Amino acid sequence: MADVPRETSNSNRVIGTRRLKEPMPAPAKTRIFVVANQKGGVGKTTTAVNLAAALSMGGLKVLVVDLDPQGNASTALGVEHRVSMGVYEVLMGTAPVNSVIQKCAGFPVLDCIPSNTSLAQAEINLVSMVARESRLKDALNEIADNYDYIFIDCPPSLGLLTVNAFAAANEVLIPIQCEYYALEGLSQLLETYKIVKQRLNSELNLTTIVLTMFDSRTRLANDVVANVRSHFPRELIDIPIPRAVRLSEAPSYSQTVMTYDPSSTGAIAYMQVAREIAERGKAFDSNVISINYKSGDIA
Repeated sequence: MADVPRETSNSNRVIGTRRLKEPMPAPAKTRIFVVANQKGGVGKTTTAVNLAAALSMGGLKVLVVDLDPQGNASTALGVEHRVSMGVYEVLMGTAPVNSVIQKCAGFPVLDCIPSNTSLAQAEINLVSMVARESRLKDALNEIADNYDYIFIDCPPSLGLLTVNAFAAANEVLIPIQCEYYALEGLSQLLETYKIVKQRLNSELNLTTIVLTMFDSRTRLANDVVANVRSHFPRELIDIPIPRAVRLSEAPSYSQTVMTYDPSSTGAIAYMQVAREIAERGKAFDSNVISINYKSGDIA
């Protein structure tokens, strides 16, 4: 990693720009990931922002769309989101998408469309709107060509916001926690994916599964890894993200772990996962993978 100025211990501000000495390969076309899991606390937002940060450090142009009313992705990326316009105004059609994009400090090209407090009303307000499932897709179509990667961080639910994300994306990334009940509810998420693919977005494919909160000392964590590996051998990125204090600390300083502690085990793991995603993207073919939703097997 190239030398960069370090932050002082009494400041949360990111100083300098993080870049890798060895750049990551760019995809042939924009890859839009929906990062989803309706089970909360699985590292969904942590995965979205740190993969985005790592890919940006690799020289790629990355956008994060914070579609979670909690706004945790916006906080971790250090952008203002409490009073500024964001994705809610885009969904409601009251602001053009270009007007709400904010740049994230410390990265070559890492942008964010933030959440704000109004987004909590979106599920209700979208119900009566025309083309309610494709509002986000229509907005992202205007700017997708400006980026190599777009990550949509979903709320931990399967409502209209998540459906909008599925309709706008071309790939699904599912973070799975290496703990008991890790696969609970996964069948419901896959069923939502199947319905959206059939009715709204035929280009959508489940391509990536990332294991989070891994503790190699426990038999349970290793059993979860083996279980996921057996059901999703092609989708699984076999680099588990460890349970690490630095990963949970970084957002409280309005940073990703890539700037907060780039030498930590969590940062190194996410960097390896990001590079694997980029390498896969070089030869990604949306026609290769198909899923048997009842059994979870790869066809």
